[in-house]
Amino acid sequence: MKTIVFIETNKSGSSREAIQAAERLGFFTVLLTNKRRFIDQRTEFPDVHQMIVVEIFDYDQLRKKIIKLKKQGKQIKGILSFIDPFVHVAASLSEEFCPGVVSAVPIKKMEDKVLTREILKDLPITPRYAIYSPNQSLEGFINKINKKFLPLIVKSPLSSGSKDVLLAKDEYQLKRSMQFLLEKYEKNPVLLEEFLTGPQYLIEALVHNGNVHIVAIIEQEITFFQRFIVTGYCLLADPDRDFYNKIYETVSSILQAFEMKNGACHLEMRLVQGEWKLIEINPRISGGAMNQIIEAAYGINLVEETIQLFLGNKPRLIKKHNKYAYAHYLTINSKGKLLKVTGKKRCSQYPGVEKVYIKPRKGQILRPPLSMGDRYGYILTSSDDKEEAKRIAMEAKRELRFFLEDLE
Repeated sequence: MKTIVFIETNKSGSSREAIQAAERLGFFTVLLTNKRRFIDQRTEFPDVHQMIVVEIFDYDQLRKKIIKLKKQGKQIKGILSFIDPFVHVAASLSEEFCPGVVSAVPIKKMEDKVLTREILKDLPITPRYAIYSPNQSLEGFINKINKKFLPLIVKSPLSSGSKDVLLAKDEYQLKRSMQFLLEKYEKNPVLLEEFLTGPQYLIEALVHNGNVHIVAIIEQEITFFQRFIVTGYCLLADPDRDFYNKIYETVSSILQAFEMKNGACHLEMRLVQGEWKLIEINPRISGGAMNQIIEAAYGINLVEETIQLFLGNKPRLIKKHNKYAYAHYLTINSKGKLLKVTGKKRCSQYPGVEKVYIKPRKGQILRPPLSMGDRYGYILTSSDDKEEAKRIAMEAKRELRFFLEDLE
């Protein structure tokens, strides 16, 4: 029985669509998860053929489960994860049980934001940064920081989804932000980075046998609530050739520094006065709607092609069509218990709307966004015209209404 093992998933988004793609490709799918609630929701996972609850932070336990699967007669063809921080864990297990394609080393380096900055420190894409170690004097460290570089971005190397990416506009906020992260992530360093201004883009890429493939370039719309939250993604159907070439050159130099031969990644970069600067890199496709955005624009199912890559096959990245795709994410302005959401059907019926997704269920407590996880759905549209794709989404959004029960 040809089997692909997945380490952890979300209920929706790229990680779940990868499991669905594996089933579609004819594989027996196994999910290793520590989310015990998934067992109670088992009927909602028809694409998962076998679900095993395990302590996924325990590498030996994962290894034992895979050995047991092999003893059951399952042929392990791939071990994958599309969830931080398990991408390199899956790659390490893959090296042992189905070797020959993926190396865990560059993936592990990408998952570590401090190590990423150190590896890329000599490249022009790296902004000014500083690393605080918990054994240092906090007061002494802050006093050494050149105050002319304020405001600064303060982040934990372990953060994901904007949860712990803080803006410090002055010395007082800098100290408060660092103290917050040091309390939350005891004994872990804090990363300070130059605050960059300019348009931000997300680049989805695959590397096959050392060859870099830029799959998609997505313009991001960022809204600052208490955190930086991406509220809009616009995939560029036909980017300018010089613009594309510069991105390709920049991404290739980054991936060469990591010595990645096979793998998937996405990069967040800002164009600052004509120069590209790297905000972040992660060794996987973006989560949420990203796989569907790319499929709406190009007809390419990126999670399926990532699976093919990890199986040792050449990914098929030929565009079936070429359109602008736009995803507008939904947030709310006040905290409350969700009573109902109305207008989804009317919103879905707008010409050009590809999908309307509402994430929370009735009774869930919603709040203004503190992380990407506090986005409560999206409207995905497509069009031959960039501004038209955005206009459709914003007009369709007017049909949606979240009804909340005030908690105060």
